[in-house]
Amino acid sequence: MQEVDTLYEEVKAAMDRHELKVYYQPKYNALTNQLKGAEALVRWIKADGTMVMPGSFIPQLEQGKGIVELDWYMLNEVCAFLKEQADKGIHSVPVAVNFSRMHIYEEDYVERLCRTVDQYGVPHKLIEVEITESALVDQSDRIAEHISGIREAGFCVAIDDFGSGLSSLSFVKDIPVDVLKIDKSLLSRNCEDEKERIVLESIFNFAHRLKLTTVAEGVETREQLGFLRTCDCKLIQGFLFAKPMAEQDFMEICRNREEAEETEDILLTQAPSSATNLLLEAVFTRFPLVIFANLTRNSFYMMAYENFTSRTCPSTGVFDELIQHGASTMHPEDRELFRSTFTISNLMDAYNRGEKSVSVVTRQMGDDGVYRRVETTDYFVKNPSVDDVLVIALCQNLD
Repeated sequence: MQEVDTLYEEVKAAMDRHELKVYYQPKYNALTNQLKGAEALVRWIKADGTMVMPGSFIPQLEQGKGIVELDWYMLNEVCAFLKEQADKGIHSVPVAVNFSRMHIYEEDYVERLCRTVDQYGVPHKLIEVEITESALVDQSDRIAEHISGIREAGFCVAIDDFGSGLSSLSFVKDIPVDVLKIDKSLLSRNCEDEKERIVLESIFNFAHRLKLTTVAEGVETREQLGFLRTCDCKLIQGFLFAKPMAEQDFMEICRNREEAEETEDILLTQAPSSATNLLLEAVFTRFPLVIFANLTRNSFYMMAYENFTSRTCPSTGVFDELIQHGASTMHPEDRELFRSTFTISNLMDAYNRGEKSVSVVTRQMGDDGVYRRVETTDYFVKNPSVDDVLVIALCQNLD
């Protein structure tokens, strides 16, 4: 502990001498290569020019109060830099600042965050608060309230090092964050290993569904970039594009960005998965309820459920039970029509006759107690990998 205290005093003195410098690592759009943000990283530049990397002192500071003081020091430095940019008329991009889990215990954290940023006249949207994944696990009882307060104050919140812990998914679904930063350890096999690719595809899939911005850290090769583009990763951070740099170098990049801002046609530069996501967004605009069903196995799951008549439908389960549930929400005069139309036997008969779809219009009671006309259409689809009979049900409000 004495060693930690000694290091803390050294770092505190270094802050007083302004030896701790902010280095900025840019973040780029994965498809257009345009600058979209940066992460603030600390470097200790001693009087003799020696650079001390954060790995040499951050872990020890995290054992005491030193890390909290360092975080606030970094925020002040970043805000001063953003103010300097604004004074020079240079367009700024959002900067991510790391905050330790220890700030969860600061009762006035959000107030101090606002006060610090506001004294420099920096818009809150330009500061992204990064919290490590481990903080979510260790402080699960307090973290949701902590993050909600930050977001309500107008700041963006990111989960850093996602994928490095063991309880990631359970917390992401409950914690209201904006950005998911994929830990570089998930790219360790250069995205050429099948298992690694499957894991990454799954992460980007659910992140997109949860409307989270994704950032891949530690991108160093063209192979990694190529694969991440197919996964619809939004932002890239890593040596392939840029190493962490001193603030004046980063300011010059921001200045040049204004001169070289591109207006590429996104439909020509996007990856296939991006096009798929655009298509899905269009589908959901008209069909807020989309259900995938396997008639052979009597199962289903729901892919989207927004702005529909009723929001009480189960998200997955037995197809027969889904139809019974749906019928129970229909007008009494329409229940038997709905039930008989979508029995598995009736749908299988239609499939065997070569029909492409089965459709019916019924009156369904919404959550507000009002009946509205709803069109439900089951489209028969084929997956070459299996012989099961599959349907995609699209439901839309007609009133």
